[in-house]
Amino acid sequence: MPGMELFGAEERKEVMDVLETGALFRYNHEELRQGNWKARELEEEVEIFTGANYAHAVSSGSTAVAAALAAAGVGHGDEVIVPPFTYIAPIEAVLLAGGLPVFAEIDENLCLSAEGIEKAVTKNTKAVLLVHMVGAAADMDAIMPVIEKHKLILVEDGGQALGAFYKGKSVGLFGKTGAFSFDFFKITTAAEGGMFITNDEKAYKLADSFSDHGHNHVGLNRGMEKHPIIGFNYRISELHAAIGLVQMRRINTIRENNRKNKAYMKEKLSQIPELSFRTMPDPDGDSGTFLNFFLPTTAIAKKVVKEFGIHNIAGCNYWYTNMYHFVNQWDHIMNLKSAAPLAIHQLDAPQDYKKMELPKSQDVIGRLISLGIRATWTEEEMDKQANEMMNVIKRVLKKSLA
Repeated sequence: MPGMELFGAEERKEVMDVLETGALFRYNHEELRQGNWKARELEEEVEIFTGANYAHAVSSGSTAVAAALAAAGVGHGDEVIVPPFTYIAPIEAVLLAGGLPVFAEIDENLCLSAEGIEKAVTKNTKAVLLVHMVGAAADMDAIMPVIEKHKLILVEDGGQALGAFYKGKSVGLFGKTGAFSFDFFKITTAAEGGMFITNDEKAYKLADSFSDHGHNHVGLNRGMEKHPIIGFNYRISELHAAIGLVQMRRINTIRENNRKNKAYMKEKLSQIPELSFRTMPDPDGDSGTFLNFFLPTTAIAKKVVKEFGIHNIAGCNYWYTNMYHFVNQWDHIMNLKSAAPLAIHQLDAPQDYKKMELPKSQDVIGRLISLGIRATWTEEEMDKQANEMMNVIKRVLKKSLA
């Protein structure tokens, strides 16, 4: 992924700014800083890029989701509609907030569908945690009427979709609150880090306090700050923020290169008529980080992935058997295994997680392969990657469809 591809002198310079002053903590210590406020600068860059009124940097994409849920008022006993295809973090965030996840269907857009959300709504539903997966936005024109019809709170996890827009509006700004990730594998990285965004001033102030032990950050004396709410430590360090700051300054260039390289690879793979591609309600808003394509059946997809491994073809993700990203592998969720009792153990799960029927999601993810796009690929490298993939896919299709 581009964040870890593009790393050099500019990042080192910003990190050295922090190390030379010794002000590694994101708050206070004005006497040490020499004017360096890396977390604040990172937040400003995200506000400019996304158009958000407010951004708050935190320690990870996972804690950004936790802050987004808290600031939206989602907590103990609240039923939250979630997708079965996502990194595991948002599901964990709902559970640790005291919420009750309700899994709904996705479609070939790879995100929760309006139909899936509608079918999952009950009188107890409070919120939808919409995850914009593998680089592009969900179908917001279809989803927002469902949210409004049922008067639900919308929280957005854009962990894999920083740089994605829907008809000119950044993901994360359609609902009450939103979240992004800056981990090592994202379009821009801080090594570890995340970002909360919102256009709601009250929600911003709640997230700002929630992610730092409830401090209100009023005044210059940290020891005298009041605590309007209960919070915890989700702070980003100035070192991580320094890296993320440089990376955010590059995001437009990275996104442009991603989209160009993705288009090149898609044209190549389009030569195989049996392949189909992810549904994109707004192709112009794509961040370009993944090329997502479908094979005719799950069995064929499994054979292709196995052959990719045998021939050392890297860069492709098969989420159906991935331990982090699809519900089939979440034994700890299905069995509600935790270190200590959670609200869900006392209130009971709204679904039997061991016996959920999500046939559309199973079919979609079973047939899906995602190729991670590199912003630094040369045409020669793309030709090699595409040709190796196509040779394997054609061989498997020929045998399987004979």
